[in-house]
Amino acid sequence: MKLDVKARTAAEVLVDQLVIQGVRHVFCVPGESYLPVLDALIDRDIAVTVCRQEGGAAMMAEAVGKLTGRPGVCFVTRGPGATNAAHGVHIAQQSSSPMILFVGQVDRAVKGRDAWQELDYAAVFGSMTKWTAEVDDASRMSELVSRAFHVATAGQPGPVVLALPHDVLIEQVNCLDAPPHQPVETSPGAPEMAALQALLAEAKSPIALLGGSRWDEAAREAVTRFAERFELPVATGFRRLPLFDPLHPNYAGDLGLSPNPKLLARVKAADLVLSIGGRISDVTSQGYSLFDIPVPKARLVHVFPGPEELGRVWRPHLAINATPTRFAIALETLAPSTPPVWRGAAEAAHADYLSWSELATPQPGAVNLGEIMVWLRNNLPADVILTNGAGNFAAWVGRFFRVRRFGGHVAPNSGSMGYAVPAAVAMQRLHPGRRVVAISGDGDFLMNGQEFATAVQYDLPIVVVVCDNASYGTIRMHQERDYPGRVIGTDLKNPDFAAYARAFGGFGATVEKTADFGPAFEAAVASGQPSILHVKFDTDAISPGQTLSAIRAQALAKK
Repeated sequence: MKLDVKARTAAEVLVDQLVIQGVRHVFCVPGESYLPVLDALIDRDIAVTVCRQEGGAAMMAEAVGKLTGRPGVCFVTRGPGATNAAHGVHIAQQSSSPMILFVGQVDRAVKGRDAWQELDYAAVFGSMTKWTAEVDDASRMSELVSRAFHVATAGQPGPVVLALPHDVLIEQVNCLDAPPHQPVETSPGAPEMAALQALLAEAKSPIALLGGSRWDEAAREAVTRFAERFELPVATGFRRLPLFDPLHPNYAGDLGLSPNPKLLARVKAADLVLSIGGRISDVTSQGYSLFDIPVPKARLVHVFPGPEELGRVWRPHLAINATPTRFAIALETLAPSTPPVWRGAAEAAHADYLSWSELATPQPGAVNLGEIMVWLRNNLPADVILTNGAGNFAAWVGRFFRVRRFGGHVAPNSGSMGYAVPAAVAMQRLHPGRRVVAISGDGDFLMNGQEFATAVQYDLPIVVVVCDNASYGTIRMHQERDYPGRVIGTDLKNPDFAAYARAFGGFGATVEKTADFGPAFEAAVASGQPSILHVKFDTDAISPGQTLSAIRAQALAKK
């Protein structure tokens, strides 16, 4: 029997699939190459956020994928629109965030002639996506969009790029809709859980390390209960602060940039490392120095949703192919038969963390970023969403701010600059009733600061804290270590960022003393407008507890 399917354009089919897949927000920069899709989005139950640059739009989509676990969706035009968006795609790849980038393409009839803005998308994006494809048959639109959602969320999540030739989008087709996707969940087997129980029984100094994606609130709570039963110290990986409550007595700190030396020593001394969900990335492993390659001295239990990662860098003593959500459920079956021999280790590790994160070390100049981060953690609501970009300023976030809720911190695992403002815009679009705060550096902010205009356009009361030390600080730090006193290419002459905010129609204030920050922040919130706080601090204060002058002196002494 022939099914009676209404004829639609391929663009309408595409938008119908987005609705079916539960997409409620898309981010874009408009382009003529996908105008039929924009037209099909009119009067649909999908909020469209129009951005000022494709990199910002892609970062917004990535941030949605990171926070929700469901693919963030971005539309950009062909050629330069696609290459601008590559920043967000690479962040999604390194962050294991599900994301789909729909990008315009030239008509099929001229493809291969180096037509205007033509790109070979498989060649351009192939090394940073899970799948890159082109819809060259309008009748397959629902099939390929459905596949994009499945690929983006399966195993280790990541980005997908789907190219849309303009002539395909306007074709009338009769095709069935695809059903909503459900990510495949992999569960640990009974033998793996029994082996883990035995390893815990034999351990003398174990530690748990949480990372990666495919977590949810229930998994976080189940892992917390497991840690309590076994009295385990728990650390979080790079940019994975929301995976464990920092005020829980089992929390040992994070293995990010400039971690607590006592935490590093504790990890190195561990005889059992239970890594749940993370790749144990370059930064988390402190430049691959925490564990011997290929076989760590400690027994490594590596739990990961994608089998291709298990054994890729380190050969685990026990490899478990499971998503954090399903592994967390299985952990409920484990309990120690006798009191752990490492009793007291979690409390000691937590005390070390509290001491490390309470100590706002002195800084040169009138502004102390550590004290500002402590003010923020003491005065922001527990459900705040904090975003940050990349630069040395982020070390103060990781050390002094405490993320209390699941999903409360969104940042780029790739270390991509310019992320904080676009991510804050996306978070405020998703959660209009929550406080959203973006922490940026001065060089970092100006890489995507134009998205502040997007916040103004949609009346999003984000608060952006721009930490201005008139320098590309991270590069300056390395410059002083490797070429002390030979400064080139890292000094910045910055605008008045508070005036920048006012020029766009937002609130702006300048902070030149630590004591002025709290009142300025409260004024920003009271304004109800998108806001920028221009925080000026000394260039010499390069990171918590370090100064450029000391780094330079040490480097010169070695020469």
